[in-house]
Amino acid sequence: MSEYLLLRLDAPLMSFGGVAVDNRGVEMPLPAASMMTGLLGNALGLRRQDFAELNALQSRLRFVVRMDRDGLSLTDFQTAELNKSDQGWTTRGEVESRDGGAGTYAGKHIRYRDFHADRSVLIALWLEPAEQEPTLAQLQVAIQHPRRPLFIGRKPCLPSTYIDAGIVEASSPLEALATQPVDPSESMTVFEQLPTATAPKPDDLRVSGIRVWENQVHGGEQRWRASTFPPKDGS
Repeated sequence: MSEYLLLRLDAPLMSFGGVAVDNRGVEMPLPAASMMTGLLGNALGLRRQDFAELNALQSRLRFVVRMDRDGLSLTDFQTAELNKSDQGWTTRGEVESRDGGAGTYAGKHIRYRDFHADRSVLIALWLEPAEQEPTLAQLQVAIQHPRRPLFIGRKPCLPSTYIDAGIVEASSPLEALATQPVDPSESMTVFEQLPTATAPKPDDLRVSGIRVWENQVHGGEQRWRASTFPPKDGS
């Protein structure tokens, strides 16, 4: 038996962002390791310059994803203009300031951003190795009492319910997912990350889900495989 931290991602809008090209921010069907690292790192109070901690956390994350409600996909056309004096709250008791030269703030940003609307996702997460810090229990406490406001992918994507769904003991990640109720009349989709040596199949998802945190760029790919949940008889 192993321990798994269950996380519920449920929001009017959420963003499982892929690699942006020019002014288009595309979506992926599932959250990547980099997004989960950012979510948990935010809860822990890590900053973008904490490269070693973020890379170490990302390398330890293992999780499976159950799509409980697909929702809809939409594209938002945005025009945004920020000034150097604009401020925002990102850490409790601290104001976020803005850096960059004058050219950074010259003119409006015109862009497209894709979102998932009314989606609900359950994640069973574990760490390898499990004994290092932060432990699974420490991650749960951080999610319950985050150092900063939490969002699902992008800052406007605020969760509509508690993200923490508990720590459970189970013999497998799929059994951990099964501890949360499902509609027996519905067939849900589960995504499982594949080990590097797994023979590929045509329907495998290739996700650019690894971030090199010191450069703020994506630097690795993961393969995921979808299956039906609950598993069909004989599968």
